[in-house]
Amino acid sequence: MAVIRRMPRYFRYVDELYQNGTARISSGALAAKMGLTASQVRQDFNCFGGFGQQGYGYNVENLRASIREILKLDNSHKAVLLGAGNLGRALMTNFNFAQSGFALTAAFDIKPELEGAQVAGVPVMAMSRLERYVAEENPDIAILTLPRHAAKEAADNLCRWGIRGIWNFTGVDLHLDGVAIPVENVHFSESLMTLSYLI
Repeated sequence: MAVIRRMPRYFRYVDELYQNGTARISSGALAAKMGLTASQVRQDFNCFGGFGQQGYGYNVENLRASIREILKLDNSHKAVLLGAGNLGRALMTNFNFAQSGFALTAAFDIKPELEGAQVAGVPVMAMSRLERYVAEENPDIAILTLPRHAAKEAADNLCRWGIRGIWNFTGVDLHLDGVAIPVENVHFSESLMTLSYLI
């Protein structure tokens, strides 16, 4: 799991190299960019069969394609967002879902005045339409930008309706008893507290 959590960072750096026209990179150079050791880079990639060639390094285009495949970024997963408030709108407007392998197809909110609006091309619907939408459109993940008190009930409902994963920004850790779906609990405060320690 530690290696899997590093793979998106590898992809970000390798994609940048690819976009800049770099043809190849050594494990040492990639490690230096990421603050790792060359040995760690090689070990991580060896978990998936290894992609380099001794004395040559890594072909950037091939490495990028391999990491995309590992992370299933070409699967075009469908996502819905619950909570079209400030944070929800910020994600819809500024986050590149497509680059991460997701298509954000709809947002849902309880405020009647938001129904029918579009944010960055994403339609906002009434929360009462969510169950039917999930049944008809089969989104893979739900992004929660709801108030804390609404998180658990929303997550339980989503699991019951067949959602396959949850990206949770509500500020409360979700642990879904007896449900084998992945939940990524995102806490901005933890990152900021870490920075507080480091400075």
